[in-house]
Amino acid sequence: MSGLAGDQDVAAAIAFLRRGGLVAFPTETVYGLGADATNPKAVARIFEVKGRPRSHPVIVHLSEASVLKEWAAYVPDEAWALADAFWPGPLTLILNRAEAVPDAVTGGLDTVGLRVPAQPLALALLQGFGGGVAAPSANRFGRVSPTRAEHVRADLGSSVDIILDGGPCLVGVESTIVDLSGGRPQVLRPGGVSGEALAEVLGYEVETVTEAAGRAPGTLSSHYAPQARLEVMAASAVAKRARALLDEGVRVGLLAPAPVPGLPPGLDALPPAGGPQAYAQCLYQRLREADRRGIEVLLAVPPPDRGLGTAVADRLRRAAAAGL
Repeated sequence: MSGLAGDQDVAAAIAFLRRGGLVAFPTETVYGLGADATNPKAVARIFEVKGRPRSHPVIVHLSEASVLKEWAAYVPDEAWALADAFWPGPLTLILNRAEAVPDAVTGGLDTVGLRVPAQPLALALLQGFGGGVAAPSANRFGRVSPTRAEHVRADLGSSVDIILDGGPCLVGVESTIVDLSGGRPQVLRPGGVSGEALAEVLGYEVETVTEAAGRAPGTLSSHYAPQARLEVMAASAVAKRARALLDEGVRVGLLAPAPVPGLPPGLDALPPAGGPQAYAQCLYQRLREADRRGIEVLLAVPPPDRGLGTAVADRLRRAAAAGL
């Protein structure tokens, strides 16, 4: 399939889902690798293609908030408030699972992650399919997430039955994950909805849990990693570290919000990433570019820790952990 996907492509994707196939589709965050969430054999193919541990849960994508009751045993008032404020959008809610939800999507946990994406092709797919679609990111497990259809083709190739091309993802980093399965809500993964926005709706600051590995997708300490080793640092530390690495004969790159002064010759600076929103949109594209350039060590300066900048810093930290 070439060019952006149309109605016929969506119809073909729906047919694949109903036959137990795998469909890669765009969301506003990253591209997802989808299967019928009620078909354990189809969901198992996701794990096989990605090389993903079966114990790691996947997010179920829904067409609208009203079907939450079909997937959750109980939906607290806070969940309805967040869904009303942010769905469709980059927010995943962790709720106690309904009895009929298969273990295949929950990693055997008593909870399930649910969201309604804000992307026209994704919504057309979900509405036409008429059920939940389990979909982690459409890439090899632990590697850089895909934000364009060509990334999916490069990573997964013919392992996917059909790829719906919706152009570049507008947010560029994964959804915020909020756990509402017990007691006070907690952020398990920062993402496309900021902590400030959550607090505005709920009326109080939501705690972010830094040790949430295994409780939700994308919460392992090492994740989202390029082939290059990533080192996160302040802009003021870049020049000294770059010189030391270059003296060792290492090919060094730089990812930063803005140009960094005083860089030594030989350093391969990627285009400036811009402010938090722009940085989020281009983050995974830049990490892939670093690998294409053959960069061995990528020095990364995070954006300011606010809004989407918090999510970008989280992804950089997890990508850096892969090289330790």
